[in-house]
Amino acid sequence: MVILPLVVCSLVSGAASLDARSLGRLGGIAIAYFLGTTLLASGLAVALGFIIRPGAGASALNAPGLGLSGDVPTNKETVDSFLDLVRNLFPANLVAAAFRTYATEYKVLLRNTTSGNVTTEKIPVGTEIEGMNILGLVLFALVLGVALKKLGEEGEDLIRFFNSFNEATMVLVSWIMWYVPIGITFLVGSKIVEMEDIMLLVTSLGKYIFASILGHCIHGGIILPLIYFASTRQNPYRFLLGLITPFATAFATSSSSATLPSMIKCVEENNGVDKRISRFILPIGATVNMDGAAIFQCMAAVFIAQLNNVDLNPGQIFTILVTATASSVGAAGVPAGGVLTIAIILEAIGLPTNDLSLILAVDWIVDRTTTVVNVEGDALGAGILNYLNEKEKKEKEQDLKEVTVEAVANSKAEGETSPLRKLSWKDLLLLMIMFMALGRGSSNSIAAAAFICKASFLVKGHYEFCKKMLRMRCGYL
Repeated sequence: MVILPLVVCSLVSGAASLDARSLGRLGGIAIAYFLGTTLLASGLAVALGFIIRPGAGASALNAPGLGLSGDVPTNKETVDSFLDLVRNLFPANLVAAAFRTYATEYKVLLRNTTSGNVTTEKIPVGTEIEGMNILGLVLFALVLGVALKKLGEEGEDLIRFFNSFNEATMVLVSWIMWYVPIGITFLVGSKIVEMEDIMLLVTSLGKYIFASILGHCIHGGIILPLIYFASTRQNPYRFLLGLITPFATAFATSSSSATLPSMIKCVEENNGVDKRISRFILPIGATVNMDGAAIFQCMAAVFIAQLNNVDLNPGQIFTILVTATASSVGAAGVPAGGVLTIAIILEAIGLPTNDLSLILAVDWIVDRTTTVVNVEGDALGAGILNYLNEKEKKEKEQDLKEVTVEAVANSKAEGETSPLRKLSWKDLLLLMIMFMALGRGSSNSIAAAAFICKASFLVKGHYEFCKKMLRMRCGYL
C-alpha cells in the first residue's frame, strides 16, 4: 500500500534536493558500490560451493519424494531476459507500470516440413504480467526530480508537494510498524505449517541450506561491515544495531520492497543519515542491489551442477559470476523473486532447469536470510555515502573559513599600509594627469604613467617628487 508512493516521492524529493554535481558523484559511487559488493557476493558463493559441495551425493533427490509438484519457471533466453530489463526501464504507460511489468513469453508453433517431419519453433511474444515495474518507476522519479530542480522557483511548489507526500507516507509507516511483531509471527508460522514433511526436506537439502546461509552470514557479518569500516573508519556494528526492526521485517516478509519504509525511517532516526541521501539511495538499492540474491543464485547454480555431476570449467564459472551480478539487478524485490533469475544462469552455462523445483522447496527458508543481506547492503551503502557527503561538506566549510580569515587579514594589512586610504585633492589630480598621459598612447607617456602609478603607491606623501617626475617624462605641469 505504501511502497509505490514511498518509492516515487522519496526519489523525486531526493533527486530534487541534490545539485547536479552531487547527484552525479553520489550516483557514481552508489553504482560502483552496488556492483562491487554484488560481484564479491557472487565470488564468495562460488568459492563456498566448491568447498562445501552441497550437491555432491544428492543425486537421489527428486521432487515427488519431497512432496513437490515439480513445476519450474518457464525457460527464458538470456538475451530476452536482459532486454526485458531495458524495456521495463521505459514503460509505455506510467500508470500501468504501477501494477504490471513487461515480460517475454514464448509460443511454440508446429511446422510440417516437405519430408513429412514435424518441427517445433519457439517464437518470443511480449506480454505484461502482474507485478510492479519498479525499474521504470525509479527511472521516471529520478528524471522528474532532476527536471524539477532545473526549473528553479517554478518547480518549488511541486517539490514541496512530493516532500509533504513523502512525510505523510512515513507517518503511515510509523503506524504500521506497531503491528510488525504480530505480522512476523503469523508469516513465519504459516510457512512452517504449509510444509508436509519439513524434517525430510531439511535433512535432504541440509548442505545446500547450510552453504547458502553461511554465505549470507559471512557476507553480511564480515565483508559488508569491513567495507563500511574501511570507508568511514566507524564501527559498523553500532550502525547495524539501529536497524533491528528493518532486519526483522526483511526476515518475515522476504521482500526488500516491503522493508523499504521501515529501513528509511530507522536509517534516518537511529543512525542520523541525511534524508536527501537515504531517500535517494535506499529506493534504488532496494531495486538494483541484491547481494543476498547473488549468493543464493550462484550457490543454486553450483548445487545443480554438482547434482548433475557436471564439472564447471573456468569459462562457466566466469559466466556464473557475471550473469549472477547482472541478473540480480532485475530480481524483483518480492518473495521468491530471485528463483526466476536462476533459470537465466542455468541457461547461460548449459545446465537443465528441471531441478529448480528443489530450490523452490527450500526457497522460503533461504530467501529470508537473502533479503536480510540485501537490505543490509542498502543501509551500509547509504551510511557510506552519508559519511562521504558530510566529509566533503566539512572540507568545503574549512576551505571557506581559511579563505575568509586570509581575506580579513589582508584587508587589515591594506588598511594599515595602503596609500589609497587617505587621498587628497592633489593625489586625485595627479592620478587624472597620469590617465591623460596614458591616453596619448606614446610609449614615453605610457612608461611615465606606469612608473608614477607605481611610485604613488609606494611613496605616499611625496607629491612634489611624483609631479617633478611626471613633468620630466610627459611635459605636463
